[in-house]
Amino acid sequence: MLGVLHPLPKLIVCLVWIVTAITLFDLRFQLFTIGLAATLLIVLERRSVIFVIGLMVPFTLFGAGFLTTSLLFRQDTDFALKLSAEQIFARPEVSAGLVLFFRAIACGMVSALFALTTDPGQLVRALMIHARLPATVGFALLQALNLVPDLAREAQQIRLARAMMQGRRPRRIPGPVEGASLIVPLLAFAIRRAGRAALAMEARGLKAGAPRSHLNQPQAGWADLLFASCAAGLLAGGICFARIF
Repeated sequence: MLGVLHPLPKLIVCLVWIVTAITLFDLRFQLFTIGLAATLLIVLERRSVIFVIGLMVPFTLFGAGFLTTSLLFRQDTDFALKLSAEQIFARPEVSAGLVLFFRAIACGMVSALFALTTDPGQLVRALMIHARLPATVGFALLQALNLVPDLAREAQQIRLARAMMQGRRPRRIPGPVEGASLIVPLLAFAIRRAGRAALAMEARGLKAGAPRSHLNQPQAGWADLLFASCAAGLLAGGICFARIF
């Protein structure tokens, strides 16, 4: 459902929310942010609870470093300890560590929400049309988006061809030796693709500052206004809840 929204308003809302989560040193706001992002993914995007929990794992591991630093090494700044004294825990070092821990998860979940509900191609087109992103940079990003899955398919084809020549079943996961042997052919494939893309861009008159037309332009509508208004209201409500209670 969130995928139909215009990428730029959604990007601005997510960036403002992340900046607020970084600057507002309050555990309740971090928990509110995590719960809201998880609810949107489960209810609106129909993602499974297991998927959302698995999505939190890398951010949890990253935030664990802040937590262990606060609890074991007591290396918090005076500013963090002063703010953490207002939290719900008696020990400031525990409060500071938990806020930093959940802040890492909150910022990661907001970023994941944006990444999972935004088409990269639409985002690049919106940046070129509305944010004055140079066409050379935008089309280079679009080529990179197309190249990454092609590299994976090319690597799989090379592995299958080698397995057929050797008369064996291909391994599910390539070993270190097999992975190292794929570097040169994949590099050659990427260079050929880059050369063809450069020729195609030159043939189509891709020059800096030249007037251009765009197909499949993302259009902003009432849904984007409603989304931005609801996000602003929830953000203000979360800040007030953190400050009052």
